[in-house]
Amino acid sequence: MSLPRYPEYKASGVEWLGEVPGHWQSASLRWLSTRYSGGTPDKLNLDYWTDGTIPWLNSGEVNQSLVVEPSTYITEEAFQNSSAKWIPQGALVMALAGQGKTKGMVAQLGIPSTCNQSMAAIIPTQEQNARFLFWWLTSNYQNIRNMAGGDLRDGLNLELLGNIPCPLAPLTEQQAIAAFLDRETGKIDALIAEQRRLVELLAEKRQAVISHAVTKGLNPNAKMKDSGIEWLGEVPEHWEVRAIKHIVSTPVTDGPHETPNFPDEGIPFVSAEAVSSGKIDFAKIRGFISEADHLRYSEKYRPQRGDIYMVKSGATTGVTAIVETDIEFNIWSPLAVIRCGEKALPRFVLNFMRSKNFQEAVTLNWSFGTQQNIGMGVIENLSVTVPPLEEQQRIATLLDSESAKFDTLTAEANRAIELLQERRSALISAAVTGKIDVRGMG
Repeated sequence: MSLPRYPEYKASGVEWLGEVPGHWQSASLRWLSTRYSGGTPDKLNLDYWTDGTIPWLNSGEVNQSLVVEPSTYITEEAFQNSSAKWIPQGALVMALAGQGKTKGMVAQLGIPSTCNQSMAAIIPTQEQNARFLFWWLTSNYQNIRNMAGGDLRDGLNLELLGNIPCPLAPLTEQQAIAAFLDRETGKIDALIAEQRRLVELLAEKRQAVISHAVTKGLNPNAKMKDSGIEWLGEVPEHWEVRAIKHIVSTPVTDGPHETPNFPDEGIPFVSAEAVSSGKIDFAKIRGFISEADHLRYSEKYRPQRGDIYMVKSGATTGVTAIVETDIEFNIWSPLAVIRCGEKALPRFVLNFMRSKNFQEAVTLNWSFGTQQNIGMGVIENLSVTVPPLEEQQRIATLLDSESAKFDTLTAEANRAIELLQERRSALISAAVTGKIDVRGMG
């Protein structure tokens, strides 16, 4: 989209703004809004959250543009026993602290609400359009986070919020810019949603192709038999079905159940986060361990090409990856190891473990403590299909080829999402700083 510029610009004197239209001004947020932080109930009683009617926002609510249905409500008693204040509909809220990326994120209220102490309310003055201010703060998310300091644990505060520089355009222009961004980002968001849905469909199709191949084979005319396993169903008559413990060359094992020291360099130490994508990503290792620890841990298990890892605890329980390198590394206890014997081809077994059938079996058999997990004794007793070796090879080769096609299509969709997100950010930044003139584009 080619958009016009304003006829005249001037230096704003503000780093975040750069040049602005000649008739624009700038001011700190302290002069353009009233700000106050949320509160905490005097007594953290679970009854305060039972049948509550008063919206109670926390830092997790700012991942949406407009808050209309908060996830938490408190009772009138809890509100009266807190230091929280009502925040009017249309005002903004910003996360002062929070886990992950929430700090510095902003949302607008579609309803009156209250919030906890990790949030701040921002009520614009009459000279400042709330929606324009939302887009301005959204475009400066990283700058706002940086105000808190380099430590991710450092929070924002009302004084820092007051120091945020803001463009001050005529109110009618603010309204025009806000309407333009609502409309155009809505279009971009719809395109992003389509691409994300495509990624989901590709993942579903990939798993369907894998599941059919490893449970039904490639011959549509093959005679079938009941596997005797509910989650597996019928399999080709000439295939075997065995427990994992009967197709491995060594017992199913895992990494050490201790937390080692992590020096700045040494032997890569791989845990669940490094295989959460389905491949071993050495950029996401837990850290490094010493040569001495590596040698000690290797007495129990030493990685080799073709080993299959399965995450056995945490949010990614059931995710699998295969070793495709000869470099020295070691693994931690959240990973179970399946080393195939002579009657099982690793890439076939890997694909079987990625099938919908096997993943359902994992879900049926995991347990919950502080997080979901599945024991090695359970894993080794889960069943896999065992076709003749040459058939395993044909299936694995076909699935490698099909997976490569899905990888290409998925990468294209993800790249499209990245480009759309970049376009969205650039459009917001250009509009709220006056680099483009959207007046009259309603």
